[in-house]
Amino acid sequence: MPLIIDKVSKRFSDHAALDRVSLEARPGEFVALLGPSGSGKTTLLRVLAGLERPDQGAVWFDGEDLLAMDARARRIGMVFQHYALFRHMNVAQNIAFGLQVRPARRRPSRAEISARVERLLALVQLDGLGGRYPSQLSGGQRQRVALARALAIEPRMLLLDEPFGALDAKVRRDLRVWLRRIHDETGLTTIFVTHDQEEALDLADRVAILRDGRIEQVDTPERIYEAPASAFIFDFVGEGVQLPGEVSDGMLTLGEWRTPAPASAPPGPVMVSFRGESAEVLPARAEGLPGRVISVLRRGGSSRATCEIGGQTLVLNTPQTLATPGLEVRVAPRSYLLHPL
Repeated sequence: MPLIIDKVSKRFSDHAALDRVSLEARPGEFVALLGPSGSGKTTLLRVLAGLERPDQGAVWFDGEDLLAMDARARRIGMVFQHYALFRHMNVAQNIAFGLQVRPARRRPSRAEISARVERLLALVQLDGLGGRYPSQLSGGQRQRVALARALAIEPRMLLLDEPFGALDAKVRRDLRVWLRRIHDETGLTTIFVTHDQEEALDLADRVAILRDGRIEQVDTPERIYEAPASAFIFDFVGEGVQLPGEVSDGMLTLGEWRTPAPASAPPGPVMVSFRGESAEVLPARAEGLPGRVISVLRRGGSSRATCEIGGQTLVLNTPQTLATPGLEVRVAPRSYLLHPL
């Protein structure tokens, strides 16, 4: 059965943290909630976990009304950004904690708990470290312990709130690959909160973009990147340039550059958006948008130039003959997106 979030709203004083949010996650799906700070991502996660009560709306999972259940009864594992490990407990004790505090009638035996801890240590690649304390572990290892602890209770759903936010870039990249493998092995429905676009696009089956408490687009990472539903999403996901233009009489005018407009282009003022990989750098006498090379990075036989275009900067693959800082050039978008203004 899927996770169904239906028109959930939550206000804090005069601020709408969530505004009629609806979202569905298929069983075993990995969904990323992506958006800027204050967009409502963590509030939605806390509603799912039972840590916040929404003002209105419904949440169903596996055919059950989650909002009618207390947090413990929901059987949801949650991993926080700052690990939240017990410093006075060793790794094995931290992982076992959720099992040991169960009521006696539901608590596994000591042998069963010990066996489960050992299996989880192997799953998160921390074999032999059960006797260490959190202070003796690296940041990446602590986050693995936090995930093992969340998995120990055999959750039906896993919630991850910026789990890599406190880690350096290389560790984050390594843990992404590892987390996706763990997800595929466990098959748990997973909701992952991040403001890091690269993490969301690398990890998720689908991405939900939030802004000001509302969901603006839900789609696959490929579609989010290649066909963003708004200028805001284009700007938030990936690097590119957005310039105001005008569609009239079948032509798109962008500054001094004119080109036939797509048949589906809305007439009137538009925002024209394109990325570096969909544009080429040409000599100043060619057709295109006027630009200027600011800096050049050469690797092997290729060059990448940072160009200024309409007061914005964009990195593009650049012919060696045009890879000169200060050179006036033309930038010709091969493909672009149009959003009405």
